[in-house]
Amino acid sequence: MKSLRYGVAGVLLCAFLPIAVQAKVTPEQAAQLKLDLTPFGATRAGDAANGIPEWTGGLYVPPASYKGPGTFETDPFADQTPTLIINASNRAQYVPHLSEGVQALLASYPDTFKLPVYPSERSFAAPEEVYQNTYNNALTAELAENGNGFVHAYGGIPFPIPQNGTEAIWNHIARWQGRYISEIAATALVRANGSYSSFREQNQLLSNYYAEGKTVADLDNILFRYLNVVLPPSRSAGEALLVHEPIDQVAMPRMAWSYLPGQRRVRRAPTVAYDNPVDGYVSDDADMFNGAPNRYDWKLLEKKVLYVPYNNYRLNQPGMPLDQVIQKGHLNPDLTRWELHRVWVVEATLKPGERHVYAKRRFYLDEDSWATLISESYDSRGQLWRVNLAFTKQAYQVPTLTTEAITHHDLISREYTAQGLRSQEKSPRQFHLPAPPDSYWLPANLRRMGTN
Repeated sequence: MKSLRYGVAGVLLCAFLPIAVQAKVTPEQAAQLKLDLTPFGATRAGDAANGIPEWTGGLYVPPASYKGPGTFETDPFADQTPTLIINASNRAQYVPHLSEGVQALLASYPDTFKLPVYPSERSFAAPEEVYQNTYNNALTAELAENGNGFVHAYGGIPFPIPQNGTEAIWNHIARWQGRYISEIAATALVRANGSYSSFREQNQLLSNYYAEGKTVADLDNILFRYLNVVLPPSRSAGEALLVHEPIDQVAMPRMAWSYLPGQRRVRRAPTVAYDNPVDGYVSDDADMFNGAPNRYDWKLLEKKVLYVPYNNYRLNQPGMPLDQVIQKGHLNPDLTRWELHRVWVVEATLKPGERHVYAKRRFYLDEDSWATLISESYDSRGQLWRVNLAFTKQAYQVPTLTTEAITHHDLISREYTAQGLRSQEKSPRQFHLPAPPDSYWLPANLRRMGTN
């Protein structure tokens, strides 16, 4: 998760029922997770007309070229070449498979932005115990009051057969990403003229929801604990943010604390949520969407076949200069990979009387992993304002789908922010390091964390 710092016909019918309907499904419906549906609720069958293969278990065995935990993942599809290049000149032919935001990027940067399209690979896989927990959740999980949280779920996707948009977005928030993540990465703030500034930060995320050996009763209403520390040589070096993220945000709102070296004090950070501005995006844009969904009405619109970023192993290969990754308007498209995949389309509309800089948002969730791959945000005039892209890949050594980089594009200012750039670091995002003990994640330790 990146910077929170500042800041099946019957199944489809159920998707449009109101939130008041019970979330848990019947044993007969849940049985489909072992038959026609994948363990996470995707359609197991392929789509020959669009070149989407059947899901046969995904990629959970590292290729021979991978050197082991702590080293950069190697590309298992390195011998493949693009089957198609979509650009501004031919995009009209592919509109049915392009989101509005991707079309806007093609129109905004007609000479440089393009989609190198590769064969579709349904590479997502997760551990068997996560699959089993997901099956159990299908029979028991329910939304908390007004959808601000969920209950009776542990260690898996809470709603693998979702009945509404709120359940679907909780699947994204609570998706499987590994139990402990540690990384050092750069964030680049790219101006309209292509110049940029960057800073390094350390991110750590400990999932309580997926912790081994727990039950629903052991979770204490904590989804995860997250720590962000800004690293030298930035002028903000030593700034730190600690977040304890609840599962049921009705019972307990997000708890956050910040440390500023100049003040040498740990303070509560109540504004690290919703539309608090960050660096070219807002707090709940982090990880494509995070936090309480209570300010929006959520709808699960449909499942579509779209070109989405997938299996992006080339973006963060070690030693690649940032100048080769970052370009004016967008990342270097020659380093990206796009594939046709089925995605759930979830739309969020601001509730009457609620405040947020985005009046409407649309999210495109990977059917296999529940990760949001593309999001689009509209201002109060109904104008498309920001487009966010998650360049994902399968971390086969875990296994899980992980984010290689996230870009936040402002279509009005023509600036963008790129997060998760690791090619200049000595190690990639790590999943196998021993997790720090519970005492490490206390606010009392935040000052020490920011000065080490």
